[in-house]
Formats: sequence, structure tokens, C-alpha cells
Amino acid sequence: MRVKVWGARGSVPSPGPETSRYGGNTSCVQVTLADGTMLVLDAGTGIRNLGSAVAAESQRLNILLTHLHLDHIQGLMFFAPLFRRSAEIAIWGPAAPETEPLLDRIARYISAPLSPLEVGELPCHLSGREAPHSEWQIGPASIKAGPVTHRGPTLGYRITEGESTLCYLPDHEPRLGDGCESALELARGATLLVHDCQYTDDEYAAHAGWGHSGLSDALAFARLAEAERLLLFHHDPLHTDDFLDRLHGSATASWAELGGHPGAVELAAEHVELDL
Repeated sequence: MRVKVWGARGSVPSPGPETSRYGGNTSCVQVTLADGTMLVLDAGTGIRNLGSAVAAESQRLNILLTHLHLDHIQGLMFFAPLFRRSAEIAIWGPAAPETEPLLDRIARYISAPLSPLEVGELPCHLSGREAPHSEWQIGPASIKAGPVTHRGPTLGYRITEGESTLCYLPDHEPRLGDGCESALELARGATLLVHDCQYTDDEYAAHAGWGHSGLSDALAFARLAEAERLLLFHHDPLHTDDFLDRLHGSATASWAELGGHPGAVELAAEHVELDL
């Protein structure tokens, strides 16, 4: 399993010289399985560059959305495969309490006055699928989804291929407790845990209840889940590269104090690739 980060920022894109190393694009992670099957986790602005890099012969794609906040779907209209007639694209996401179909909810964004096109005008073969409560297969991987603590219906994903497991929790507030049991089940023993770390501990105090994690809570959750490696994700748009460098230093020191190996903690940056 190979993981590539195309967008690691949270809330809103933040391009500029101060964010060039970690990147300013919002959430998007590519997962390539052993047989070449590709999964796309979230469709923030990072998916635009991914779409440009996807070969034209890649006709069947699966996009797994954690939730429908704008920073996780705003790149969809700029994803080149959506405009290929031969492409078959399945978008997975959370069920809605009002039972509105997933594509109808996405159509609130891909429609006038926010978009020049409607979902139904996209030339690809597009389907919307609510992530089931049971495990399901995509290619050689087993996929499991579960609710996590965030504002609005939000999922985390666990992807297992062979002996490797990726857990993706980009928006999660473990301190609130609601949904922690589900998140722990998804993250337990993960080879790599990609986890929300939008705030420092001081910043979190002013943002409790917003659905995101402070550094100490992210580290404590990862240790509780016994994750082998931790990739801190969903960086605040106000955090510059230099700020994130210092945050990485704090994370490494705190992780070691919790008994973890210092080299097992990284901060997500655009174009970083990891083999599991």
C-alpha cells in the first residue's frame, strides 16, 4: 500500500510563500494498492493536482469522503477524471439523517449559483454510495467506515491490505468523547494513523467543540490506539511552515515522553509518499 498526500490543510486553502513546504491545499490523500487500484480520501483542493497526474487509462476510481464540509469537497469540480466520458467514479460518504441521497447533497455545491455545471451534466459515469456499516471490498483492500466526533455526519476510514492498515481520521475531536469508541476501533493497531491536529493545546482551548484536535489529544489518542506511525494532518490555515516545524518538534518530544518512538511521528506535507 502506497500513500501520497495531495492536500494536508484544513478549513480553507492557504497558498503562499509561508506555506510552500507543507502546502496550502485542503484534504486529499491518494492510496494505491498492490494491484494498482487507487482510492482517493477526500476531495479538497488537493484533488485537482491528483486529477492532473492520474493517467487517462485509470477509468475506475473510488473517492471516499469523510464528510461534506467545503474543505473536503471543494476540489471535485476541478478533478479531471470527472470530465472523461469513459471514467467510472464512485463517491462514498456518510449517510444523512434526513435520508437525502449523497449525490443530491453534493449537488448543493455542484450547481448554480456556486458552479457553472450541474452534477447531472458531468460526462463521467458517476455514482453516490453511502458507506455501509459492515466491511466491504475495493480491489484487494478491506474497507471499514465508522462515525467520529466532528460537526455533522462524519466518518473515519480503516483500509487494510495484507498486513498493512491505514486509518484516516482527518477531522476528529477525541476530547469530547462522543464517537471515540468508533474511532478507536478504526485506529486500533494501525500501521499508519492519519489524524487531525489542527491546533496547539493553547489554541484548542479557544476552539473546543469545533470538531478538531489539539496536539496533546491527538498524541494521546494515537498512543491509546497503539498506532505504529502517526501522520499529523489538517493543519490550520494560519500555521506557517516555520510554525509547523516547531509543532513537529513539540510533537516528537511529547510522543517520546508518552513512550513512543520519536521517528514515528510526522507532519503531513503535500507530495510526501509513504510505503506501508
